[in-house]
Amino acid sequence: MTDLTLYVWFPGNAAEALTFYRDVFDGRLELHTYEEFGRTDGPAEAIAHGILGGPVRLYGTDAAGDEPSVSQTGVSMALLGTADPETLTRWFDGLSDGGTVLDPMQKRPWGSTDGQVVDRFGIRWLIGYED
Repeated sequence: MTDLTLYVWFPGNAAEALTFYRDVFDGRLELHTYEEFGRTDGPAEAIAHGILGGPVRLYGTDAAGDEPSVSQTGVSMALLGTADPETLTRWFDGLSDGGTVLDPMQKRPWGSTDGQVVDRFGIRWLIGYED
């Protein structure tokens, strides 16, 4: 079965964003420029394709021309039970750096712990675990 993977069109800051996610998730990052891919629809140094591997997989690119960049409404990336509680808490804290905490990590009446944050690049995350 293939896992669902987020692919984000960034507004010209894909290298910065993907490097941030690499640092938060302790991943491996590959960045390929428009020039490398022979693309002429944007600046040569723009990211044509970025790959974050590791415990959280994510792809990204710099939006070209009139392509819209990331905008989220009514959706979040859920990392529920995807790692141990300490790791999930560390990820939440990392994503919160420069972002907006919508709902702090906290124990819920039903026994789970979770929280929500919109990171500095506009991605909304729901992170939590079963106690």
